[in-house]
Amino acid sequence: MQSEPVTDAATPRGHRDGFIPFRDELAADYRAAGYWRGSTLGSLLRDAAGRRPEATALLTDEEPRTYRALDEAADEMAAGFIAQGIAPGDRVVVQLPNRPEFAVVFFGLLRAGAIPVLCLPAHRSAEIGHLAALSEAVGYVIADTFGGFDYRDLARTVRERVPSLEHVFVLGDPSEFTALSEVPRPARELPEADPADIAVLLVSGGTTGLPKLIARTHDDYAYNARASAEVCALGPEDVYLVTLPAAHNFPLACPGILGTIATGGSIAFVDDPSPENAFAAIERHGVTVTAVVPPLAQLWCAATDWEEADLSSLRLLQVGGARLADSNAAEVRPALGAQLQQVFGMAEGLLNYTRLDDPDELVFRTQGRPLSPHDELRIVDENGNEVAAGEEGELLTRGPYTIRGYYRAEAHNERAITADGYYRSGDLVRQLPSGHLIVSGRVKDVINRGGENISCDELEDHLLAHPAVRHAAAVGIPDDSLGERVCAALVPADTALPTLAELKEFLLGRGLATYKLPDRIASLDALPVTAVGKIDKRKLVPMIDQ
Repeated sequence: MQSEPVTDAATPRGHRDGFIPFRDELAADYRAAGYWRGSTLGSLLRDAAGRRPEATALLTDEEPRTYRALDEAADEMAAGFIAQGIAPGDRVVVQLPNRPEFAVVFFGLLRAGAIPVLCLPAHRSAEIGHLAALSEAVGYVIADTFGGFDYRDLARTVRERVPSLEHVFVLGDPSEFTALSEVPRPARELPEADPADIAVLLVSGGTTGLPKLIARTHDDYAYNARASAEVCALGPEDVYLVTLPAAHNFPLACPGILGTIATGGSIAFVDDPSPENAFAAIERHGVTVTAVVPPLAQLWCAATDWEEADLSSLRLLQVGGARLADSNAAEVRPALGAQLQQVFGMAEGLLNYTRLDDPDELVFRTQGRPLSPHDELRIVDENGNEVAAGEEGELLTRGPYTIRGYYRAEAHNERAITADGYYRSGDLVRQLPSGHLIVSGRVKDVINRGGENISCDELEDHLLAHPAVRHAAAVGIPDDSLGERVCAALVPADTALPTLAELKEFLLGRGLATYKLPDRIASLDALPVTAVGKIDKRKLVPMIDQ
């Protein structure tokens, strides 16, 4: 396990250092169109509490929490964070499971003027150490344990590696750290954030190397949530179930937690999305809307054969994160009784939804059309030239909620963003005359395993660190359930290759997240290469016995 600091910054940088703002002329257009309203994410909750103070905001297995109670809890958490020394612009890593406390912490940080850096429960020291160092985080919010893993041990490791990290707040038993329950203080005057400033830092899927940070502003992310809620016809009577990890863009703001709050609906959380657990929550809370990835949608549809829960309240099932097969899409309504909405988007911005009044042919076959009238799309070939209508190409996009560059990633932004501000998505798509997109693959070297993007570059770096491995390539192997499984194609050094179990243990020891671990190993005498000496993965995949 590495123990040396992972940041070489001599002095702390301001939070806007490395942030790429929207161009002035485009920002003016977005304000004139009414997309950007000059309000903060924290005001979404404040406004909802003002309109419906006694309405239920959070549904829990204990007492429901009203909007008034959630609003007050967020203010008190903000006051507590400030008392602990968290200042406006400070970055705080948040790594919590799906619990109601996530909402309190998130809004508390926003109201303190701090910037949440939202990480997944599955992330480990490799990712958390990198993201905490990159953001120069001063705080870290965790659960004590979840899923059999002790996050306090992770916090100890990260604190050794990241000099800026001063505060660790723990939901549950804090050990030597600060109990999250002891943070709230009486409400006080709170700082006012600039709506054009960074509101939250999301984590990219890590398509090249370590994951990147995605800076979303108050203006653009509030629009993201409000417009998504409108497309889903979300209203005060709806109950949204947070099924996927809350830190994901999808369940956070598409429309997710933020869209539900913007419309005054209720939110419930589950930290185990198995049919047994999720179906019980749907019945217990009268859930009307939730979001899942394709493997989970398939499992839920099959589980109706043996689970007896009443799912009649569920009106809309959003499916995204990876392409849903046409045949699986057709199963949703007959099995679950809910309307299917396909969602194709990215934490970097652009969102595409099938609409509630789309014919089945479009809902089953496509991944939706752009959310905003101001979403600009180009579909280009490998030379950057626009393809003919209906032809496959890489999707480029810009719009009122799509970033102009990753946070503190100048070199990567030269490749990821065009000269005129279009984001290169790396997705291969075709666009129908209706505007709907059909996603056909990826340009970038990434494996999509059940909706989680796994960077081949990052995994290969870890594989090559094993002393028994001379050459390594990570490739996706087709899988009916997950879409792709992760295969490590390895050329041994002078000793025998490790077993799969031994390799996983080695990678976990290097702090790699569990979802990035290989599903299988393929041992080869040599890896095929292109004329310029790069690994030829098109030739490699057929060489692997599937």
